[in-house]
Amino acid sequence: MDSWQKAQDWEKQWWGNCANTLGEEMKQLVYANRMGLIQTRDNSTPYRFDMGGRSVLDIGGGPVSLLLKCVNVKGKVIDSLQFPKWIEERYKLAEIEFERIKAEDITEGGWDEVWIYNVLQHVEDPKKVIVNIRKAAKIIRVFEWLDIPLSTGHIRSLTEEKLNSSLRGEGKIENLTGQNQCFGRAYYGIFIGKKT
Repeated sequence: MDSWQKAQDWEKQWWGNCANTLGEEMKQLVYANRMGLIQTRDNSTPYRFDMGGRSVLDIGGGPVSLLLKCVNVKGKVIDSLQFPKWIEERYKLAEIEFERIKAEDITEGGWDEVWIYNVLQHVEDPKKVIVNIRKAAKIIRVFEWLDIPLSTGHIRSLTEEKLNSSLRGEGKIENLTGQNQCFGRAYYGIFIGKKT
């Protein structure tokens, strides 16, 4: 079994049955803020993002994509993991497409935005993923962790220099010290993708 498949098995075990995902969803609110998404409160929740009719491709959004907290959006989640059947039904009910493929195999195009958050340390070829997402949308919103030691679940250690080079821009760097259980050196920003 190769390192990517072992990482997939590790990640699947980490998510378990996907019944209690609150911790990850709270972290996603930090990611969303750093990626420039603005919360629009309504009577039922403050955790809502009005996308104004834009289309968004979420790469590696897992069982609880930020798209589930969006309104006025055409969305699709791409993830390589096999989740419980009810996750796909949840996306279907929310009118969000879901496709199970590797990030390196993305051939999508025509999206307004691509979102990728806490994903690139889990893929086989981060540079190839970035090449693909740059072709997929006009805008790329990114949040990734830097300098994470290699492990079974984290098969790539990302650096500021490599991300800046691949994304053709400069990300912001911040040392997070516990907001919504986010700890570590974060890289984030909004980058230009395919020009129309």
